Amino acid sequence: MIAVTGAAGFIGSNIVYQLNRQGITDILAVDLATDGDRSANLAPLRIGNYMDKEEFRAWLAVPANARRLDVLYHMGACSSTTETDWDYLAENNLGYTQELCRRALDAQVRFINASSAATYGDGSRGYSDDHALLPELEPLNLYGKSKHDFDLWALSEGILEDIVCLKFFNVYGPNEWHKEDMRSMVCKGYEQILATGKVKLFRSDRPDYPDGGQERDFIYVKDAVAMAMWFAQQPRVGGVFNIGTGEANTWNRLITAIFSALGKQRVIEYIPMPEHLKGKYQYHTCAEMAKLKQAGYDMPLTPLEDAVGEYVRRHLEGHRYLGT
Repeated sequence: MIAVTGAAGFIGSNIVYQLNRQGITDILAVDLATDGDRSANLAPLRIGNYMDKEEFRAWLAVPANARRLDVLYHMGACSSTTETDWDYLAENNLGYTQELCRRALDAQVRFINASSAATYGDGSRGYSDDHALLPELEPLNLYGKSKHDFDLWALSEGILEDIVCLKFFNVYGPNEWHKEDMRSMVCKGYEQILATGKVKLFRSDRPDYPDGGQERDFIYVKDAVAMAMWFAQQPRVGGVFNIGTGEANTWNRLITAIFSALGKQRVIEYIPMPEHLKGKYQYHTCAEMAKLKQAGYDMPLTPLEDAVGEYVRRHLEGHRYLGT
């Protein structure tokens, strides 16, 4: 049996979908009460059972239940980078993850956890997933802190290499509609083009970056999930790993790919950087991927234009969910 928390969410539902494609349906899907797009994410997929978060906590607390699991993909969390309630994040993202991790280790269940590139802060200390550098990182927001604090806790407990913590960079792809303002710019940009014929991007307030020249490591969810699921087959590989492409691309290139997928000329309007983001906005992210490659991962990545084109034509056009 495989458990997936956040199963009705973005990455979680993509994991369930890929498991289904492998013929696996003995899946315990865990999430909050679902409605709207979150419910639609999971509806076409095949699972064995569904539990809400609290029901799963009680179920997993019984050792005999926990031992039924082979893998626990813990993708469930509050992923809002603008969340300001630390008490909520400390319980929901940190304390809950610590609890699930302890249960999984006690039952000898493979624990694969979603961390985040938000733990790297402004990037001034680089984007290396070397464990020795973890204490030096300073996240820019409380969401990043909640993920970073778990990584540090696992390191201090001496269990980090017994589990897997995945630092997801900028993931985009199908089944993200429910994320509202936290949706990728591919999804939001597509909707802006349909509504107005143009896309709005933040101006740069740094002389070393042109408008729209701010850079991110954009990774297609299909590739990110392939990396995450690879660890389930590698029980001796553990620790913190970046989940990215190792390539930094500009917002301008990403937006151009959306227009190209739609057969349209690019039209971008550059707008002022909001005051609340100044000093907290990342101008460059790029995952260092040597550690994952050295561990043995060698699957090819989908080129950005191909991935954006597939996402736009197969899913955004027609609002099609995975499995439909």
